[in-house]
Amino acid sequence: MARTNPMQFIQQVRAEVSKVVWPSRRETTVTTVMVFIMAAVAAMFFFMIDQIIKLGLTTTLGLF
Repeated sequence: MARTNPMQFIQQVRAEVSKVVWPSRRETTVTTVMVFIMAAVAAMFFFMIDQIIKLGLTTTLGLF
């Protein structure tokens, strides 16, 4: 594998970074809001499953 000198490496890095397409502020905001919504939905889902399992165990084992 050929080694490049530091200047060539920096030039190659700058060339690759210039190819990156950065998201707009709107895309970032929409994505962030969707992540929070999906996290809330997942939290509610697992809370409900946990409550169902708890109910089943307390009923089956006669606890409380």
